[in-house]
Amino acid sequence: MAFWLIIVALGNAFAQQPITISDSRDQHIFTGNEIQYLEDTAATFTLGDVRSPALSARFENSKTNTPQNYNLKSTYWFRINIRHNPESGKNWILEFFDQTIDDITAYLPDGKGGYTVRRMGDQLPFSEREYAHKNFELNIENDAAFDGTYYFRVKSHQTADAIIVLRSVNRFIAYALDEYFIFGIFYGMVLVFSFYNLMMYLAVRQVQYLYYVLYNLCVGLFEMCIDGVAYQYLWPNAPEWNQYAYGIALYGISIFALQFTRTLLYTHKKAPRLDRFIILIMVLRTIFFGICFVVDTNWFSYKFVELVPLAVAFYTGIYIYRQGYYPARFFVLGYTFLSIGFIHKLLLMLHVEGLNFGVVTYYSLSICFVIEMIFLSFAIGDKVRILKKKKDKAQKQIIHQMRVNEKLKDSLNIRLEAEVEERTREVLEKSAIIEAQNQELTEVNALLQQQKEEILQMNVLLEKDNEVLHTNVVKVTQARVMSAEVDFEEFSKIYPDNDSCFRFLAGMKWGNDADGDRYECRKCGHDHYFHGHSPYSRRCAKCDYDESVIAHTVFQNTRIPINKAFYMVFLIFTTKGKISSHKLSEILSIRQGTCWAYASRIKKVMQDRRREIAGSRSGEGWSLLVLDHSLETA
Repeated sequence: MAFWLIIVALGNAFAQQPITISDSRDQHIFTGNEIQYLEDTAATFTLGDVRSPALSARFENSKTNTPQNYNLKSTYWFRINIRHNPESGKNWILEFFDQTIDDITAYLPDGKGGYTVRRMGDQLPFSEREYAHKNFELNIENDAAFDGTYYFRVKSHQTADAIIVLRSVNRFIAYALDEYFIFGIFYGMVLVFSFYNLMMYLAVRQVQYLYYVLYNLCVGLFEMCIDGVAYQYLWPNAPEWNQYAYGIALYGISIFALQFTRTLLYTHKKAPRLDRFIILIMVLRTIFFGICFVVDTNWFSYKFVELVPLAVAFYTGIYIYRQGYYPARFFVLGYTFLSIGFIHKLLLMLHVEGLNFGVVTYYSLSICFVIEMIFLSFAIGDKVRILKKKKDKAQKQIIHQMRVNEKLKDSLNIRLEAEVEERTREVLEKSAIIEAQNQELTEVNALLQQQKEEILQMNVLLEKDNEVLHTNVVKVTQARVMSAEVDFEEFSKIYPDNDSCFRFLAGMKWGNDADGDRYECRKCGHDHYFHGHSPYSRRCAKCDYDESVIAHTVFQNTRIPINKAFYMVFLIFTTKGKISSHKLSEILSIRQGTCWAYASRIKKVMQDRRREIAGSRSGEGWSLLVLDHSLETA
């Protein structure tokens, strides 16, 4: 059995042809059977294990040009063969293109049967790299001629491409300079677009510019994370940011792209239902972001989720454009290119062959982002142009209307001037007649003045008679109210409001100016007072005892309106207590229970004072029921 394993191992080693170092070419990308891989599901294999015949025979040739870690929970071993050529006059390095790999352990043969171990990966501080470059580079020794097998142990929380390149240092320097120059152009465009639109936002205060700025910055941050430039320049000493910074950038791209779509295309007015659906997608994307951030940051690697917001924004642009909103055409073009870039990247992740075009393929999404930014800027500019066109049209209409109004004003002024001249002539003609009439009116006014004086004298006499008559009528009416049955309307003429009732009670308790003041403090007996806090109340000048007008009367603590309480006492008195509470409730519009309780109280007072009522003088009537007995004797 061991013999066959050795045979198989030798066969596999023979099948993997070594790549010879030669000055005739500056670089070589390992593809196909030039790179072999072994999956370590338990992550326990050591270099000695994978070099053993049993495991060495299990290495498989790559089925695609770019092998990947298909199972994110496993560790993968990759191996390549290089034939060293000490006659080469160049220095050589091995480079990993994928900057997102978390951990790479490289085992470099020394030509003497031993291996040198070097670690790389974006979970290590940037300062530990051999080259201050976004990719992972390793110097290889080329001092002796030998065929060396290089092993690489790769572990990453997201899908990683094992793109291994043998490259001369001269080629690496030239390539790096060109690449960083392109990065400068790309990120410079992002900053220029962002700064320009920020100035536009500060100038016109339209929120779509601000969303566009935030969207561009998130795109720039995402590309920097993917390219490894962010790790190199933004957080070189904080490798933990590499695990979720790109996820935050992707979330910002989705949210600000959808917000920009809503504000640019006026979806809340032009497509309310679609606008609500966009808001729902934003909420769901936020929930997914929160789950990834709190539960497992590895879920940020599911970048295909961004296809949903992209598709929604793309469909929204097409829908709004079909409704006749022309700035949406540039929006649709921009998202067309962006969709192509995303779909192309997705197909590459699914290992669809025939779509790899070298450098253009690797940076296809970045190129599509640039094209999309250009078209979105055109969309914003087109929107501003249309708004300006509408404004100019409105201004022209206003100017035209002002000219029409000016002509109407001139014609109206001419007509008014003619009418004024005509009216002036008529006034002059009538002024003589008016003058004569004024003379006559002056004479008549003198006569009227004389008659006025006579009338004034007569009015004075009539007022005196009216006062006497009014006093007599009030006294008669009050006497009638005190002794006879009248309806509430007639009763209300004497006591129409609270003030009249309070005034009557004050007169009964303390007298008035005509009858003489009978005030005496109930606490100290003092007879001087001031006005109290409530209407018609009196406050003792000595002890400050404040007595309200309804205190010590049958109306004390009642919640019935005072004029209705007056009338209830009057009705019970005139009917000698025989009126029912139902009748009182009907007359006064008060609840029957309230009428019954208050009537019972009044009837008890009537029973207690029946002798006084029987011997009362004319005109006192029902008022005997009002005052407290001690007040009456006072």
